Amino acid sequence: MGDVSLRRFVAGDMHWLAARHQDLYSREEGFDDSYGPLIAAVLHEFCGSHDPMYERGWIATKGSQRIGSVFCLKETENLARLRLFLLTPEARGQGLGKRLLRECMGFARQAGYHEMVLHTHESRRSSGSLYRAFGWQMSDSRPVFSFGVNLIEQTWRVML
Repeated sequence: MGDVSLRRFVAGDMHWLAARHQDLYSREEGFDDSYGPLIAAVLHEFCGSHDPMYERGWIATKGSQRIGSVFCLKETENLARLRLFLLTPEARGQGLGKRLLRECMGFARQAGYHEMVLHTHESRRSSGSLYRAFGWQMSDSRPVFSFGVNLIEQTWRVML
């Protein structure tokens, strides 16, 4: 996917990103309409208060088309949280996930974090394979009822 660019997230991307999360997770996972507003709230908080030295979001684009995202958010002084990792269906399977993950983890290292954490669901098997390939380890797995569906929520961690 050589003609794909990564750029910093800007507030103008907020509506697109919340809508794409809602659309994709509704279609692929059966999530109800509560998911999009949660994503919008995370993005509003990021836009209103993030420290660009320690937090950053990236948007992957192909031409003028947005096709992916990933965010590094501060959890504590030493711990960063990976959030909003998304690839549109047409962008999957071409190495873009690796590129986004590498960029996010590299930023976290440079920002001085010692560890990263993320939450995902067992149903996102290809994501789990990608995390494992980058040295992440699952630290917790438990059944939950979220967004109108039964899920197995997973917590993954990596030392940087």
